[in-house]
Amino acid sequence: MNKKNVGVIAVVAALVVAGGWYFNQGHEAKAEGPGAKGAGGGQPPVTVNVVKPERRDVGVELFANGTVTPVRTVNLHPQTVTTIRKVHIREGQFVKEGELMFSLDDRADQANVARAEAQVARDRATLADLDRQYKRSQELVSQNFLAQSALDSLLSQVEAQRALVQSNQAAMRATQVSASYTSIRAPMSGRVGAIDVHPGALVQMTTSLTTVTQLDPINVSFTLPESTLGALLGAQKAGNVDVHVTSGADAKPVAGRLSFIDNAVDAQAGTIRVKGEFSNNNTSLWPGQYVTARVVVQTLKDALVIPQTAIITSTNGTFVYVLAEGNSARQVPVKRVYAFGDHAAVTGLTGAEQVITEGKQNLRPGGKVRLAQAAKPATEKPASTAQPKQGEQA
Repeated sequence: MNKKNVGVIAVVAALVVAGGWYFNQGHEAKAEGPGAKGAGGGQPPVTVNVVKPERRDVGVELFANGTVTPVRTVNLHPQTVTTIRKVHIREGQFVKEGELMFSLDDRADQANVARAEAQVARDRATLADLDRQYKRSQELVSQNFLAQSALDSLLSQVEAQRALVQSNQAAMRATQVSASYTSIRAPMSGRVGAIDVHPGALVQMTTSLTTVTQLDPINVSFTLPESTLGALLGAQKAGNVDVHVTSGADAKPVAGRLSFIDNAVDAQAGTIRVKGEFSNNNTSLWPGQYVTARVVVQTLKDALVIPQTAIITSTNGTFVYVLAEGNSARQVPVKRVYAFGDHAAVTGLTGAEQVITEGKQNLRPGGKVRLAQAAKPATEKPASTAQPKQGEQA
């Protein structure tokens, strides 16, 4: 037998051995049965957690950083050049409207008032004398003892003197007004600022005596995106819009109402300026203070609330997985209406479903699931007690 025949025989023998091995392996796989990869040969059940959607009213809220601003602040200046005679108030004192704050040197002004009053008295006496003469002259004219022209001349003198009396009375009132400038009173109720003048100091119209700031009520000014303007105007037309501000992590929220929406949008910043007015009788808000403002522009009645972790967004849309019959996962399309904190109000659910929150990343529609725990409510406390984040409305 030559070498060529020996090679062919060796190749045929190798093919026979390989075919026998493959045939035996196929019989072994059949002998192992379908349980080799788990029940039915599919993927094992996915362990998941579920929650029940909660129905409740949800407030649509806007959040912004704001600054406390007084409704009114008045900077007091003297209206004459004189000296301070007495300071009746202290720095930081609360004053009532009309309360005396500063007394200026008024000796020259009082002298001018006295002179004006004397001038008016003299003019009145002259007028009375002319009036008596006119009445006597009327009798003489009626008896033809006096010409009518003389009576007319006397009447002119009476009218001129009466006009002079009125002019001097006006001058006297002007002098009294100037004299009143020496008593500086509180233009409104509020808190007194720093006082930099003292008795004996020379003051003039450019000298700042102090400031009075109204603290109750008080405003909070802040800006909101122009996209919220429609919701703000709609809420304002419907009635009072509630505004809540917080000055710190441990501070209690202060409730007020929306009092002002600016008449134009800031084109560069894309924002609209608004104000809220707050009762501040306990002075919990202070001018210049930075606060966090929360505006409730709408209330979603009987909304369905679920955790945001249950919502899946993909190229096919937004949906959640719910527990279906036979412990399987079913995909349900939903729409996020409003997100707040870790939860969201959605549509597309009936409220009777058990929504899958954990383990959903391993799910496919119709896939088997195993519950890690019993279903619990979507939220365990009201959203008003949770720390909210910036809301968004779809």
